[in-house]
Amino acid sequence: MTGIGRQDAGMTTDFPEPTRISVNGVELEVFEAGRQNAGNPIVLCHGWPEHAFSWRHQMPALAAAGYHVIVPNQRGYGNSSRPTDVTDYDIAHLSGDLVALLDHYGYDDATFVGHDWGAAVVWGLTLLHPNRVSKVINMSLPYLERGDKPWIEFMEDVLGSDYYFVHFNRQPGVADAVFEENPFQFLRNLYRKDVRLAEPQPGNALINLARMETPLGEPIMSDSELAVFVSAFESTGFTGGLNWYRNLDRNWRLLADVNPIIRQPTLMIYGDRDTVARFERLTEFVPNVEVVSLDCGHWIQQEKPDETNQAILKWLDQRDAA
Repeated sequence: MTGIGRQDAGMTTDFPEPTRISVNGVELEVFEAGRQNAGNPIVLCHGWPEHAFSWRHQMPALAAAGYHVIVPNQRGYGNSSRPTDVTDYDIAHLSGDLVALLDHYGYDDATFVGHDWGAAVVWGLTLLHPNRVSKVINMSLPYLERGDKPWIEFMEDVLGSDYYFVHFNRQPGVADAVFEENPFQFLRNLYRKDVRLAEPQPGNALINLARMETPLGEPIMSDSELAVFVSAFESTGFTGGLNWYRNLDRNWRLLADVNPIIRQPTLMIYGDRDTVARFERLTEFVPNVEVVSLDCGHWIQQEKPDETNQAILKWLDQRDAA
């Protein structure tokens, strides 16, 4: 895939053409809006298995509100670099890419927005480089307390070896191959809403999902929008993104000596129907947090784009007025 041109998006979107920027030893494919608002940066960080295109509804709204909107395909995604070493996807590298992106544009700091794994990266970036983050807006994935035991080890003890975080680590390459057998089927089945809760089935839930011939619930996007994601992952495969999971215990070690308290003004957006658990002690680690809940599932900014934009812009306006 050569960026997202009109042919990729089914001529349904004005998503901007990308530029490739060299940062931190890799090249990132970066999409921008509101360049005329230079000096007021906001960086949007996608999750897994996503793409910068997942922010298509937020980019024009934020640009119209006066922000220079910077949206990278992070390493492992789209036309950005996909290093072969698993350890090249740890939080030091992922946050280092974002710091170097700020340096490229000449910004001391920025507001960072993350969804899913992008939220995990923004949390980690804020802990490792607090002077480069002015405000935090995260969706779905709350702050993850470090705890006494490495995260994968803890998940394996509590949730078992089939839990997808554990499976991706203990059986590298297995899920990658399953997802790559039919990227369309996997992503079509994944990007759904209004899915009824059912009894868990044996095995890895995401592998089971990838093999389902008939999707559950309702789609969250049009066929032409889905085609953008499918085209991207048909080109890249899934291993780069899955390697983020394979660094979770390494990240646990990298954060050992870091002050765990995030002082920046923070907005946490949850989906009421999301299966990702909320963190009830969020304010202990993020004391300046405001929490907003939307009536949606996991794919918050794509499922409820207008409500997401309103929540973000209202909160930003309040912070700027303070």
